[in-house]
Amino acid sequence: MITTEQQQKLRGWFTGRLPDDLFEELTEVTVDREEITVIGRIPAPRLAEEASAGEREAAVQGRIEEFRERTREDRIAVAREAEHRFRRKVSWGVECGGQRALFTHVAAPVMTRLRQPERQVLDTLIAGGVARSRSDALAWCVRLVQRHADDWLTELRDSLEHVQRVRAQGPDAEPPRETTQDGE
Repeated sequence: MITTEQQQKLRGWFTGRLPDDLFEELTEVTVDREEITVIGRIPAPRLAEEASAGEREAAVQGRIEEFRERTREDRIAVAREAEHRFRRKVSWGVECGGQRALFTHVAAPVMTRLRQPERQVLDTLIAGGVARSRSDALAWCVRLVQRHADDWLTELRDSLEHVQRVRAQGPDAEPPRETTQDGE
């Protein structure tokens, strides 16, 4: 878990490093132990007001695909630099016309031990056609919790950040460097 200050510095680095014309706006930079995901807004295609929903959806998909291909080299260059600097893979995504699309991103394995009642939940989701495998079922459960517990998870992350700050001020922390009047 990283602190808010580290998150802000990471976002600032991407803001400064990305080509000015890549996104209309950098909307989100998220990070975990394995991956940094960078999402930006791109212009929606211009359509006639009477365009059908199907036409709008196809136009947005076309715009996203065009952006992905056209910007591939620029994104790879930034990703290589960031991966070297931050020691995490970089994934990309866009928001366009109210839709969000993630390009290739990390699917990190997570090892867990589940008792029979928990396995039965996963197996029920498989039997019901909600998931193809226990892995898919577990991912579905995580997304469900994420959707319904966003406020609680945000509060928990804030508390963890506070714990990190307090730990950093503990007896093993390095004392701040003293400076002279001329700043040295």
